[in-house]
Amino acid sequence: MTFDHWFNYWIEALGLGTFMVSAGVFATLLYSPNFPIIQWLPNPVHRDILMGVAMGLTAIAIIYSPWGKRSGAHINPAVTLTFYTLQKIEAKDAIAYIIAQFIGGLAGVWLVAFALGDAFTQKPVNYAVTLPGMGGIVPAFITECLLSFTLMMMILITSNQSTLSKYTGIFSGILLSFYIPLAAPVSGMSINPARTVASALPAQLWSHLWIYFVAPPLAMLLASRLYLALFQRPTRDLCCKLYPNHDHPCISHRCCKNCTDNLVL
Repeated sequence: MTFDHWFNYWIEALGLGTFMVSAGVFATLLYSPNFPIIQWLPNPVHRDILMGVAMGLTAIAIIYSPWGKRSGAHINPAVTLTFYTLQKIEAKDAIAYIIAQFIGGLAGVWLVAFALGDAFTQKPVNYAVTLPGMGGIVPAFITECLLSFTLMMMILITSNQSTLSKYTGIFSGILLSFYIPLAAPVSGMSINPARTVASALPAQLWSHLWIYFVAPPLAMLLASRLYLALFQRPTRDLCCKLYPNHDHPCISHRCCKNCTDNLVL
């Protein structure tokens, strides 16, 4: 087995690493008592909204960056696994993407911990870990499923429409900006196994880790099956990029060869 898309793999690592750096920095600024924002905005709901906006904009920037346009900006093992089951990416590339995502996310968290120290690593920020809220594991699991299902369904619908495909990244960022203030108190708002491990490993907090390994991929796989059933589109019409574009070819010959040229109405 040869791995011949090394640059794309590094992009996936850098993508989730960048996302985790942004998450760590903004979480520290907004929730750590070491910074004045917590006094300026004492209502946690207002800070949750700002956190959502910050992370939504971060996701949009990654997806539309030149590198994000090349790798597809999955930055989530559940997304990569879903495209693999749709036969849009080869097994070796899917494996490499997922490994890179875990490495990149962890590197991002370690970088923030080195730069910000106790303000990031101690409570209340605590490495920005994702844990079930006071409602327990059942609401957390259901929430992670619903969020993941909705995100993947949106990606498949919009990226496969020639009039909407260029906005898929924007829609993803908007969803994320709503997800965080609404779902963070319930599930920690992960929808990404690599994102959860990136915080859990240095924090040594493994409580209910299975939720974040089971719910996102399960829900995204169900969304892909429902999409194919409802729209009856041949799998070959789907693109494995969150922003289908002409700038770079798809990573696999199984995917659409010309991206937006092959999208169907």
